[in-house]
Amino acid sequence: MELSSKKKLHALSLAEKIQVLELLDESKMSQSEVARRFQVSQPQISRICKNKEKLLADWCSGTANRERKRKRESKYSGIDEALLCWYHIARTKAWDVTGPMLLHKAKELANIMGQDFVPSIGWLVRWKRRNNVGFVSRHVLATPFPPEPPSSGPIAQAQLPLSLKDFSPEDLFGCVEVPLFYRAVPGRVGICDQVQVLLCANSRGTEKRRVLVSGLQAASRCFFGVSSEALPASYHPDLGIPWSEWLAQFDRDMGQQGRQVALLLAAQVAEELAGLPGLCHVRLLPLSAAGIMPSLPSSVVRSFKAHYRHRLLGKLAAIQSKRAGTSLAEAGAGVTGLDALHMAAAAWAKVPPQLIVSSFIQEGLAPWKMPLSPDKAPEMPPAPGGLSHEEFSRFVDLEGEGPVSGACKEETGTEDEEGAGEDGFEPLPTKADALRALGTLRRWFECNSTSPELFEKFYACEEEVERLCCL
Repeated sequence: MELSSKKKLHALSLAEKIQVLELLDESKMSQSEVARRFQVSQPQISRICKNKEKLLADWCSGTANRERKRKRESKYSGIDEALLCWYHIARTKAWDVTGPMLLHKAKELANIMGQDFVPSIGWLVRWKRRNNVGFVSRHVLATPFPPEPPSSGPIAQAQLPLSLKDFSPEDLFGCVEVPLFYRAVPGRVGICDQVQVLLCANSRGTEKRRVLVSGLQAASRCFFGVSSEALPASYHPDLGIPWSEWLAQFDRDMGQQGRQVALLLAAQVAEELAGLPGLCHVRLLPLSAAGIMPSLPSSVVRSFKAHYRHRLLGKLAAIQSKRAGTSLAEAGAGVTGLDALHMAAAAWAKVPPQLIVSSFIQEGLAPWKMPLSPDKAPEMPPAPGGLSHEEFSRFVDLEGEGPVSGACKEETGTEDEEGAGEDGFEPLPTKADALRALGTLRRWFECNSTSPELFEKFYACEEEVERLCCL
């Protein structure tokens, strides 16, 4: 029995399909004659004619793989196209685009589009093949962008660098150095100790960098035995931000994520960093020296200070309740630099992302024309008991009321110093002390009508303490 011969399928590449279209346009050959020349069927030539516009668009784009025979569309075509657009922008800016950077950007774009997508190495290989992408040469970043020259337009637009629009909201960061009287009390302005706090966040409000508190040299006693890695914030003994160290760490963190980000800086700070060694992943964007626009929205800074003061008043009230007859000024003297570090971290965590986004937009620092959300988060928490809204507002803005010496007085300790050793330092707590404190805290909760939600938080803390005690 003779087997029937089956015609072998012959697929044409993109380059061959363009040749087919040229033959049909420039000669009088029929589709059947062209099909015989290319050894394909006439219906295949007909389909090529129907897809003429798409094929010519792919050919003219210069990014399509011209040896591709079949165009397999990705399930995530929107991410595919957005990543390709970002890639072309990156190449025009001579960025060092790497595979991990593309994977990170693809995931970021998927989150923005609301798609549940985790890019893999295989997906990236196929994406590069589909779009004719190859890493032929590697580039390093150019020098920092110069500030935009003043114009006759609005102040916000006149002060922003021309390159601001080239960064996504997730990759544009603002930072500012904030003076803070860390143990101030209402009505006592002239005797407060001052520290500097560095705040940094991106314009989307999705990333807030770890708080840095400087000027705690006189508070060194309270840090005895404390592990800096275990603290929720960083600290520096001298009154002044260690910009070179902080920026180097920021640059390393962004490099590990495969990102290129921009950092808004005040013109004065940018001048001080003029001799800093080149950064690979962070672009410094100085604002105009003649302008009044902050490098982090002022409403974000005020929200941080309001939450800090709110927490400080709660701590002062707790100290007063612990020691009967203690004045507010005496309670303030019992607040240590370590307390300030924790309160600063807690206050920064309470600044809502919605407020950061809306503040960047309102103050003209947003890289894109993002719509302003109608649900704007409040800038300040409610005034604590005993203070009116005006009194609390003045307390929040305490640093702006007049010149105060920045020297931090040496902390002399608190009432717990009675149990201190001969060297003047309080003995470090043991595992038994920690477990005993947990039992005391739970008993106090049980006797004071605590809510179930607070018990859930306590259980999580209890479990972690018990785990650490078993190490």
